[in-house]
Amino acid sequence: MAESFLFSIADKVVRMIGPVALQEIGLAWGVKNELKKLEATLTTIRSVLLDAEEKQWKDRQLRDWLGKLKHVCYAVEDVLDEFQYQALQRQVVSHGSLKTKVLGFFSSSNPLPFSFKMGHRIKKVRERLDGIAADRAQFNLQTSMERAPMVYRETTHSFVLASDVIGRDKDKEKILELLMNSSDDDESISVIPIVGLGGLGKTTLAKLVYNDQWVAGHFKKRIWVCVSDDFDMKKVIIDIIKSINTTVEGGRGLGLPNHNDLNMQQSQTLLRSTLGNENFFLVLDDMWNEDRQKWIELKTLLKNGAKGNKIVVTTRCHPVASIMGTVQAYILEGLPHDDCLSVFLKWAFNEGQEKQHPNLVKIGDDIVKKCNGVPLAARTLGSLLFSKFQQRDWLDVRDNDIWKLEQREGDILPALRLSYEQLPSYLKCCFAYCSIFPKDHAFCNEQLIQMWSAQGLIEPSKKKQELEDIGNRYIKELLSRSFFQDFEDRHFYFTFKMHDLMHDLASFISQTECTVIDCVSPTVSGMVRHVTFSYDLDEKKVLRVVGELNDIRTIYFPFLLEASRGEPFVKACISKFKCIKMLDLSNSNFDTLPNSISNLKHLKLLNLCQNERIKKLPNSICKLFHLQTLLLHGCMGFENLPKEFGNLISLRHLLITTKQRALTGIGRLESLRTLRILDCENLEFLLQGTQSLTALRSLAIDGCRSLETLAPSMKQLSSLEHILIFDCERLNSLDGNREDHIPGPGNLRVLMLGNLPKLEALPEWMCNLTSLDRLEIRECPQLIERCKKKTGEDWHKISHVPEIYIDGVKTAEN
Repeated sequence: MAESFLFSIADKVVRMIGPVALQEIGLAWGVKNELKKLEATLTTIRSVLLDAEEKQWKDRQLRDWLGKLKHVCYAVEDVLDEFQYQALQRQVVSHGSLKTKVLGFFSSSNPLPFSFKMGHRIKKVRERLDGIAADRAQFNLQTSMERAPMVYRETTHSFVLASDVIGRDKDKEKILELLMNSSDDDESISVIPIVGLGGLGKTTLAKLVYNDQWVAGHFKKRIWVCVSDDFDMKKVIIDIIKSINTTVEGGRGLGLPNHNDLNMQQSQTLLRSTLGNENFFLVLDDMWNEDRQKWIELKTLLKNGAKGNKIVVTTRCHPVASIMGTVQAYILEGLPHDDCLSVFLKWAFNEGQEKQHPNLVKIGDDIVKKCNGVPLAARTLGSLLFSKFQQRDWLDVRDNDIWKLEQREGDILPALRLSYEQLPSYLKCCFAYCSIFPKDHAFCNEQLIQMWSAQGLIEPSKKKQELEDIGNRYIKELLSRSFFQDFEDRHFYFTFKMHDLMHDLASFISQTECTVIDCVSPTVSGMVRHVTFSYDLDEKKVLRVVGELNDIRTIYFPFLLEASRGEPFVKACISKFKCIKMLDLSNSNFDTLPNSISNLKHLKLLNLCQNERIKKLPNSICKLFHLQTLLLHGCMGFENLPKEFGNLISLRHLLITTKQRALTGIGRLESLRTLRILDCENLEFLLQGTQSLTALRSLAIDGCRSLETLAPSMKQLSSLEHILIFDCERLNSLDGNREDHIPGPGNLRVLMLGNLPKLEALPEWMCNLTSLDRLEIRECPQLIERCKKKTGEDWHKISHVPEIYIDGVKTAEN
């Protein structure tokens, strides 16, 4: 996937040109016609990009063409970002909305130098784009706007030699038990889903069950259909008919009409007559369809009046299993290490040959550890080493990531790649971007969504959904397809991980976009745009790497690397990477952020957390009108926010530690969705004058030991869904010690209170929180007494809450 980001980039740029405000800006600056031409060319190119991305594997010239196109698309995005910046700047100056105020500004006269400069830049980039677009004809690309392009996958069948399968005997026995234990007494159809990552052997397991003697003797008809990603009802029906007929006298002499000529009604009639009233066992292999209505229609057609019909479904998607299954899905796990090693050796050597090469077997044991129980991965790597008996060949495989290996088309973990190719384009980019995280990284949904959003990888919804909700949907889609795993719900957020092999896949896909710099290979191609510094490099090495980079969009430090980020590093980043969108300066050791930070007009995420030396921010930071996320937590010496902090009108997420007694300047942050106030030990007043924070959805206050009460205005934050208040030893009230008729944050879903020894009671407006799903109270002695079930003075305020936990013990499930 040399240029896997390209469709998403082109799609994003086309969307940027579309808004009315941007068109008005283009008209005002005299570049509207150029923007229209740009949009037309990009739309034309975008229509063939999905086909180009599929074909680039076999065509180096096509890959080069896509690379050139990607560079121009980034240049277009930068120009359009500058227009948006100008619009946001005008909005701040006018203290109005983009729609009403910006249009008035742009109807007036404009500075000619800026107009000339922008017009020249757009014309230049459009001419480059036109030249590249003209070259597309030589590649014979097909138009396609499908989000999830069709991918050919080898059709499976029901035959398998049991002797060839390693390590699945127990799984087979458990599936057979499910078949035998499910009811045979009625006419309903039992459906047993087998769910797991691509390459684990779901199809192989289904074949073992299909060919089992008990199955063959118990069911009058056995049917095998490979459904794949395109769930075409007529095709599935005809394939069922064909599968039945191939087991009846080889399908000869049945006088069947041409199946392809049948209409839907004829095919349904033929299906019913072919099924008869005999019981059947059906395998629907490789199901991807998540349309419940289609499944209901097929299931209705399969009800033939016989008792004890059984269906086994194999799928990578948990939603498919939920839709189809009548029993709990059977989750297929990876093979034990010894079994996986047996698979590897079976494909790496001829039978018995491994005994002659104990040194290679030992290296192979290390290689198999990288497979994490995925038999197809073991088979692929074993095949790669077949007939190679030089130890260095095996060491090369063991000591290099899989994605770096030179392999034939289809040999690089085909199951994982096929899973990836089934993703819609918006998920492909998001998944590939995750390669900048280290292996075994514990992802937090909030952090990942903020980083995706900074790069424009989250597509705005026409239904005006919040970006954070769309991002959570993306994560859950990737979880359901096994690209992410180990999900843990922390109620305020959730965490998950990426399988090592999935990380290798992401690294392979994104190799022209993302790179990880470590102490082993501290060099980097000048073409990458997203850079992670993985290990503790000294400042000289980091600065040398920075000197080799161009056009960077992400700089990320996932580990504590304080020594490598002083003032020289900060100044180098600001002076060189004008289009950077995420800059990670966490755990740095500088005192002052330069005034020149305002030059980073494209910056959307700035991480300054855990810098104990920084005391203040320059007022120039308030010119970062694109900034969405600012992380200042753990800055124990930080004294105050700049005066014009409210000018950050795009800011959605703020995490802060400060010495201030009162938080001022945040009341104008009308875009704010997340506010975390952490370890502010001097803070006495909170949320004064914050009625304008109507978009705020998540509030956390932790370690504010001087805080005595919350402002009454907090009750007016109608969008609040999550509140966490911990370790505020003096806090005695949640409502400003004032009772009134304001109903409270009516959309609140989760409230978590901990170590609040002086909190005397819950506010009366708790009764009004009908959306509250979960209440947790820990180490709040007065409150715990008042919240005792049925007898406590505050019980009537919370008795409607479905889940209540007191000191970790579930008190109620109402």
